[in-house]
Amino acid sequence: MAWSFCGNKKDAYNVEDNVLNNGCFVDALNLVPHVFLLFITFPILFIGWGSQSSKVQIHHNTWLHFPGHNMRWILTFLLLFVHVCEFAEGIVSNNVMTTNHLHLFMPAFMGFIAATTSVVYYHNIETSNFPKLLLVLFIYWVLAFITKSIKLWKFTEFNVGLRHLRFCITTVLVILYGLLMAVEINVIRVRKYVFFANPQKVKPPEDLQDLGVRFLQPFVNLLSKATYWWMNPLIIGAHKRPIELKKIGKLPIAMRALTNYLRLKDAYEDQRTAEDPDRSPSIWRSMYRAFGHPILLSSTFRYLADLLGFAGPLCISGIVKYLNEKDEVAPEDKMKETYLGVYFMFSTELLQNSSVLAVLLFLALVLQRTFLQASYYVTIETGINLRGALLAMIYNKMLRLSTSNMSMGEMTLGQINNLVAIETNQLMWFLFLCPNLWAMPVQIVMGVILLHYLLGYSALVGASVIVLLAPVQYLIATKLADTQKSTLEHSTDRLKQTTEILKGIKLLKLYAWENIFCDSVEETRGKELTSLRTFAFYTSMSIFMNAAIPIAAVLATFVTYDILHVSGPSPSQAFAALSLFHILVTPLFLLSTVVRFAVKALVSVQKLGEFLQSDEIGDDSWRNGDISVSMEAGKKHLGMSKAFNRKQPMRYQMDNYEQPTRRQMRPTETEDVAVKVTNGSFTWGNNLLTLADIDIRIPTGQLTMIVGQVGCGKSSLLLAMLGEMQAVDGLVYWSNKNRNSVAYAAQKSWLLNATVEENITFGSPFNKQRYKAVIDACSLQPDIDLLPFGDQTDIGERGINLSGGQRQRICVARALYQNTNIVFLDDPFSALDIHLSDHLMQEGILKFLQDDKRTVVLVTHKLQYLIHADWIIAMKDGSVLREGTLKDIQTHDIELYDHWKTLMNRQDQELEKDIQQDSQTTLERKTLRRAFYSREAKNQVDDEDEEEEEEEEEDDNMSTTTNRRSKIPWKMCWCYLSSGGFLMVFMMVSSKLLKHSVIVAIDYWLAVSTSSGNETSSTNSTHTTARNPDAKNDFYLPVFIILCAAGITLCLITSLTVEFLGLSAATNLHHNLLNKIIHAPIRFFDVTPLGQILNRFSADTNIIDQHIPPTLESLTRSMLLCLSAIGVIASITPVFLVALIPLAVAFYFIQKYFRVASKDLQDLDDSTQLPLLCHFSETAEGLTTIRAFRHEARFKQRMLELTDTNNTAYLFLSAANRWLEVRTDYLGAVIVLTAAAASIWSFRYGLPAGGLVGLGLTYALTITNYLNWVVRNLADLEVQMAAVKKVNSFLSTESENYEGSMDSSQVPEKWPQNGEIKIQDLCVRYDPMLKPVLKHVNAYIKPGQKVGICGRTGSGKSSLSLAFFNMVDIFEGKILIDGMDICKLPLQTLRSRLSIILQDPVLFSGSIRFNLDPEKTCTDDRLWEALEIAQLKNMVKALPGGLDAVVTEGGENFSVGQRQLFCLARAFVRKSSILIMDEATASIDMATENILQKVVMTAFADRTVVTIAHRVHTILTADLVIVMKRGNILEYDKPETLLEQEDGMFASFVKADM
Repeated sequence: MAWSFCGNKKDAYNVEDNVLNNGCFVDALNLVPHVFLLFITFPILFIGWGSQSSKVQIHHNTWLHFPGHNMRWILTFLLLFVHVCEFAEGIVSNNVMTTNHLHLFMPAFMGFIAATTSVVYYHNIETSNFPKLLLVLFIYWVLAFITKSIKLWKFTEFNVGLRHLRFCITTVLVILYGLLMAVEINVIRVRKYVFFANPQKVKPPEDLQDLGVRFLQPFVNLLSKATYWWMNPLIIGAHKRPIELKKIGKLPIAMRALTNYLRLKDAYEDQRTAEDPDRSPSIWRSMYRAFGHPILLSSTFRYLADLLGFAGPLCISGIVKYLNEKDEVAPEDKMKETYLGVYFMFSTELLQNSSVLAVLLFLALVLQRTFLQASYYVTIETGINLRGALLAMIYNKMLRLSTSNMSMGEMTLGQINNLVAIETNQLMWFLFLCPNLWAMPVQIVMGVILLHYLLGYSALVGASVIVLLAPVQYLIATKLADTQKSTLEHSTDRLKQTTEILKGIKLLKLYAWENIFCDSVEETRGKELTSLRTFAFYTSMSIFMNAAIPIAAVLATFVTYDILHVSGPSPSQAFAALSLFHILVTPLFLLSTVVRFAVKALVSVQKLGEFLQSDEIGDDSWRNGDISVSMEAGKKHLGMSKAFNRKQPMRYQMDNYEQPTRRQMRPTETEDVAVKVTNGSFTWGNNLLTLADIDIRIPTGQLTMIVGQVGCGKSSLLLAMLGEMQAVDGLVYWSNKNRNSVAYAAQKSWLLNATVEENITFGSPFNKQRYKAVIDACSLQPDIDLLPFGDQTDIGERGINLSGGQRQRICVARALYQNTNIVFLDDPFSALDIHLSDHLMQEGILKFLQDDKRTVVLVTHKLQYLIHADWIIAMKDGSVLREGTLKDIQTHDIELYDHWKTLMNRQDQELEKDIQQDSQTTLERKTLRRAFYSREAKNQVDDEDEEEEEEEEEDDNMSTTTNRRSKIPWKMCWCYLSSGGFLMVFMMVSSKLLKHSVIVAIDYWLAVSTSSGNETSSTNSTHTTARNPDAKNDFYLPVFIILCAAGITLCLITSLTVEFLGLSAATNLHHNLLNKIIHAPIRFFDVTPLGQILNRFSADTNIIDQHIPPTLESLTRSMLLCLSAIGVIASITPVFLVALIPLAVAFYFIQKYFRVASKDLQDLDDSTQLPLLCHFSETAEGLTTIRAFRHEARFKQRMLELTDTNNTAYLFLSAANRWLEVRTDYLGAVIVLTAAAASIWSFRYGLPAGGLVGLGLTYALTITNYLNWVVRNLADLEVQMAAVKKVNSFLSTESENYEGSMDSSQVPEKWPQNGEIKIQDLCVRYDPMLKPVLKHVNAYIKPGQKVGICGRTGSGKSSLSLAFFNMVDIFEGKILIDGMDICKLPLQTLRSRLSIILQDPVLFSGSIRFNLDPEKTCTDDRLWEALEIAQLKNMVKALPGGLDAVVTEGGENFSVGQRQLFCLARAFVRKSSILIMDEATASIDMATENILQKVVMTAFADRTVVTIAHRVHTILTADLVIVMKRGNILEYDKPETLLEQEDGMFASFVKADM
């Protein structure tokens, strides 16, 4: 059969009639424009662009220069599709005729190639901005339009009409070419590149000029947008080196938090109308106004995708149907439809060709997936924009919250953190899911209609099963949410307990209370596990419903069909129905989730609304100038949000630098007042006046001190002047140049999560001299030297834990460094010992601040500093007792003056301290030093696995890094599974495999039964064998029912086993972790940062509890589904396996690249989220400081930066997910195409039955859904297994040796009775790697002696006290107590028989009774007696509940002094004959301390007391003094003897401390 253009008839080339009446000639004419385009563009594309393609900057090749861009792409895609249809039509028509007519399909093919070329050509011209070359395309569109129009005109002449397919196709082509021509004309009109004198110049958008913007989604062309092609370099590059923040750059302007915040704020504020200013604006409405458009766009995409989704089942039914039906119409009948010498097809006929349907199915799938991903992307981007806007709104509101709200608990820190961490995310997720709300009902209705069309009424039965079970799903979903809440409560409790234990671990070990506290944590964990068990049960129920509902629906449908109809359904109906059920389940399952999220979103919006309506502090104007506005005016503005005009902070910094020089004259007392309060009454907003009748003035440039007892309102007075309190009446007046910024150091020190230097400079420019002066004044240098990176070390919540004194000094340093006129210091000495206080007073306050003539207001308890004050305000019970200079008070109120004088028992102020004395500070430094040196010594053994990874990354050989980054942590998976128990693992694996085999069996049985039933009935004549199919169906149905039932049961079993496997693993891992850590040696806690240990208990445990099981379940399910699908297709059409190889390779590379990139992006997302949350909680804690300094603008700026960084990471992460899904979906579509092609091809050779073809295709369709889940779950599992790895790394720590070498029964009941201590040749070290801290110490302490130990920092005093408790490594020598070697005793026994009072007071949350006696062994009388000794009896009696009064976390509801007294009482309760006091009186004021000294002497008259002192005068009355130096005993004698040695160490200590 010869191939010729016009066919082999003799008259084929006959043109006598009229050239145009020969159809073949018209078709040839159609070839001309295509050929023209190819000839012109190829040389330009290949030659021209090779030389000129040096693009200016990388970004400009993503820049779209020409208008009508998207329109052109869409039209071109349509054009391509129509060309494919034309080609298919040509080929099918050609097959009908006797000879080959090339002209039927050749032009279509060339048209396809030309259209493709046109778009490639256009893209290249557009990115290089060379518009003149677009003329070629313009000419092409015109020519093509003309030739197609001629063809259409001829068709109408020969009365070919709409009933013919070719006519329709030609019409569509004419329209498309016309539209493309219009687009081209539009480009000429806008850019004026030809026919006009002055072509238009264009500049790229701002984002593309900025090379920092790497998120190109908004700027690339349509194809790249749809397939995320621009992500390729990023994702593939991740394999070579990890993605860092630099790589993902900045956000485009339209997505930045600031842009979106302004949009949302405008929408929010616009609702406040003039008539109704108090009406609270609706957040929903403002959200819709700001972000409604993209959501509508996304919903449109979603509808398109859902409608295309139904093409799958229909195409399958068509393919199966037309494979079975042979051509019944004889070719002779067909030839009647011949015009212009060729055959014309009817429009319906093309869709009856199975090969055509297969291609259509492929195209529909590709389109559906593209639309679906586009819809997801748009909603996610909008959700992220919304989150940024909401965060900015919350932050701005937070900066204006009234302090009373914060302190009176209306808005706790926790609530704000929840708003930031939870509510905004809820709203974001709601936005992600909300297109589902209106898309799903449509999808469900469509599905049911189609089912009814396929199977009649019996389909409605199956659908009703699905719909009826949907509420059950919803019920389960709400139950899940509730359980999660209770789990969260329990885990928060557990974390609180764990934190307390870890913070007080030293005390617990010394008192041998670890096990009591450990049990209490285990108890809470038990409750948590109970709710986790419920959670696991409901989760498995929900998974079970998901898997079982389609089986149940199919069962119901086919059983009903069997009852209603004589013969079973045909294969085409059966499999179309099957895949429809699969489609229907997803929206129903998701609907419950979406509804749940909608409910949550309603709650979140309500919370947000309440927060945005809460009280604000008054407007700022009254703090700015001389204008003293009555505070009433300030109060009226509370509701209004006037405080948006916060642009001052940037200005004031500049004015401030000249100011100190301007003011030479020393102020006269009357006129120059910095701050004046007249007749003020202030409240914290609870209608109780905290401050009343305040009339004070703060003289400019002088030192004012505010003194008074604890709780008399000194701090409140400062805050009232700063405008933080609500004024009931009276005014605060600031002199004009002062109230710009006030340097304020709060009583509770507040640090930023930043370096030490940033904490001190606090946004001011760095000035080296000034910085050094401040550091010296606050004596911070020694502390800074100890930090691992000096003043570049990060401190704050996430940084290194500093002690109270160090934190406080940093806060004071911040106040000193700021160049402000007024400095408010709120009790800066409270956590400092005497040396530091003196130094700070002399150098910092008197020298540094007074030399600058700055106005200083100092709140203090240290009365010995009053002689330095220029002005004194004495307060009592919320009002001013006295005001004036010290002389005034001396003359007018002698009583008060004498009272002060008795309290100042250290008159000799000016004595220079030339000996650095051992003090609290040095102790804090010591703990720091210990932490760091030990860290180096540990040689990074288990200093977090991060470091190992970093070291590996440093060898930058490509091979190692590449391999390392794509491994799946199998070892950790095994560790996780094995901790779940082998039985459970076996159950899980076997039930999973069984379940999937049963599901395949069900579908296979369906295929066999439908095919066989139909074949018999179609071959024989219907009458004779009417009973035959029935006979066969007799056993088909029962088997089908049994299989379905088995499938449903197995679904239940598998879903339960997976969840409970996860649960038992979680139980074991946490139990082991807790026991390991609580019993670890104290050394471990010095070396490992607290945050790191807590992370194992919070984040990692949470992942192991709640995230790994569902991921594991989902992973195994989707993997098995894909494998079973591939197995089924391969067994039906083995040819498919050949095509599978390249697909498998492609899939392997996609998942490999994606997993690496996804892990990096997830890490980035996590690591950028933490600083954002921290910044919020930090700001909330430091509101008063930030507002006093007037640094709001700087903090807002920081918040916007952090939000944008986090949003960038999140955007990239979701774009990477889209990247993956588009690719796996396209792979899935190719699999469907190959499966269809394979089955059609093998059907020609009579291999599979029609039913089996249907089965294969149905399975191929499911693959598309599950492929990307396999990859994403793999990636998630990899990230989550890191948690198991981290927990595992702690499980290898060694425990202390609790047993000892003798049994506890061998220890006498009353041991130690006398309290005699012998220390023989004792050597102690903290770790085998470190040098000894005590070297060959010998001492003997008689029963009942009072011993004082003193010495400089690091002389080994505290180590000696720890040695008594066997807390450190005693590697030589021994300690005998009452003749027993303590190293041989079981630790529990030893530690429970001694008592110790530590330097830092530790209280646990609970009752006072629990704090004194957690073992619950003592009577109430004994507890009261102990409290009386500790001077606490009256205070405790006054508390509600007495001994059962509440102690908050860390004892925050008592002052530091009171806490220390409780610790003393705790030691008295345990009546042991040896008491060790480790610098226990450091934080008590002098009066109380003197009482205590007496008490210890009387109450412990007959016991041995070892006091470690840093105020030497406390041990002058001791029986024996030991002076230590560098781990050796230097002096050892009675204090009187030692004092006689003038040049001795002890004598010099005493001199310094007089």
